[in-house]
Amino acid sequence: MSLSELDAAARHREVATGFSGIVAVVADWEAPTPVDGWVAHDVVAHLVDWSTGFLEAVGISLPGGPSVADDPAGAWSAHAASIQGLLDGSRADETITHPMTGEHRLADAIDRFYTADVFMHTWDLARSQGITPELDAAHAQLMLDGMVPIEDMMRRSGQYGPAVEVPAGADAVTRLMGFIGRDPAWAPRV
Repeated sequence: MSLSELDAAARHREVATGFSGIVAVVADWEAPTPVDGWVAHDVVAHLVDWSTGFLEAVGISLPGGPSVADDPAGAWSAHAASIQGLLDGSRADETITHPMTGEHRLADAIDRFYTADVFMHTWDLARSQGITPELDAAHAQLMLDGMVPIEDMMRRSGQYGPAVEVPAGADAVTRLMGFIGRDPAWAPRV
C-alpha cells in the first residue's frame, strides 16, 4: 500500500519509522548532507525545532526530550513519539489556525507540513551516510504534483533551492529531489 493511501496518523508512523531506520545507522552525525551547510545532526535539529515552533504557534507544547546536540537519535525518537501521540490522540481532529498557513485540522497540518518534510529529509540524512533510501515513489509523485503548481511561492519562501535538472525518464523520487533543489547525484565525500 502506498503512503498516499494512508490516513495522517498511519502515514506519519510509516514515514517516521523510515527516518528512524536511517537514524539508527548514522555513523557520523557531522557528515555533510545534500543541504548546503548542513551536517547530519542538522537534519534532525531542523525537523525537531521547526515543528515544535509550528505547533507552539497554535498553542500546542510538546514534551521535552534529549537535546539534538547531545543525542540526535534520542531527540528524534522522543519527538517522533510526541507527534505520533498527537496524531493518535483526541486532538487530531481539532481545528487549528496557524498565522502562516491558515486553518487546518491538526492532523492535516502535521501531515501536510511536517510528515512531508520528514519524507523529503529522509533522503538527505540517508545520503549523508552514503545510503540511497527506498522512498515510496507513488507518494513522491503525489507530493511533486502538489508542489509544481505552487513552485513560485515555494522558491520565494527561501526553504527550497533552485530546481536541479534530472535526466529524462527519472523516477518520481529523483524528480522530487531535483525539484526541491537537491542534486540527485550528490554523494558524500570519501
